[in-house]
Amino acid sequence: MSLPQTMRVVEITAPGGPEVLKPAMRPVPRPGYGQILIRIAYAGVNRPDALQRAGAYAPPPGASDLPGLEAAGTVAAVGPGVTEWKEGDEVCALLPGGGYAEYAVTPAAHALRVPKGMSLDRAACLPETFFTVWTNVFDRGGLRAGERFLVHGGSSGIGTTAIQLAHAFGARVFTTAGSARKCSICEELGAERAINYREEDFVEVLRAAGGANLILDMVGGGYIPRNIAALADDGRLVQIAFLSGPKVELNFAQIMTRRLTVTGSTLRPQSDLAKARIAEALAAHVWPLLDAGRIGPVMDSEFPLDEAAAAHARMESSEHVGKIVLKVA
Repeated sequence: MSLPQTMRVVEITAPGGPEVLKPAMRPVPRPGYGQILIRIAYAGVNRPDALQRAGAYAPPPGASDLPGLEAAGTVAAVGPGVTEWKEGDEVCALLPGGGYAEYAVTPAAHALRVPKGMSLDRAACLPETFFTVWTNVFDRGGLRAGERFLVHGGSSGIGTTAIQLAHAFGARVFTTAGSARKCSICEELGAERAINYREEDFVEVLRAAGGANLILDMVGGGYIPRNIAALADDGRLVQIAFLSGPKVELNFAQIMTRRLTVTGSTLRPQSDLAKARIAEALAAHVWPLLDAGRIGPVMDSEFPLDEAAAAHARMESSEHVGKIVLKVA
């Protein structure tokens, strides 16, 4: 496949709001050892992109400074040592960065085939959320069938993914959302009970149900002690973000006497090997569900690449349900 020398991108011109995202031209990257170059059709938009844009989430060493942590498209070139992919293969992939562009490189082991019958725009919604949910809910959180699982922000990309996966694997799913419409969508996806946090106290709801065995939280702040109160004895809290801040006063005696586990992780700083292992687990346990249409990404909206600023404004309005994507090609 003949590669151009330059490509369209959207770059962060300075730390700030959505308006700092500007179209530009950059050289097309070339894949190194164990990497593939993807000609991007669609790129996913995620909260970490907004944090990077604001200057609060620096790319790891060696990664592109362009935002964008997931994409779907066609393999345009393969680097030395790559045997699992060939030019022309359709893939969706977790990226170390650089997704807001016509081309991006990523380790070959971080790419997955596009599920059967799925369009590339929907496939671009998969990697970041499915990698995050699988490793935190099932690997780190140890969710088992029959357990009560609470995920906050049920109408977000993470939330809609977590609801579907937990329900598919037999858990009882509870979630929070900010409107009757969003709660209804969450219940359609498999939540047993969607709690409108503007009208109800999720702690009371979960305690009445016996307590949550596992909570996945991205809010932090004042939610942390409330999550502790909502857990059943021997429950687990997994923290993946802090939209309301990471600092809070907490009585650790509760954790000791009720045998609670508090843990958490972020995806981007993990090693290439760790991400490859998550991809292997997804291919084995989750991709068959996607192939069969038992679960699927929830798409909110699509914006042209050059309108990435509008996509970020949409995401930060919290009016969206599910994933936002950028149409690149």
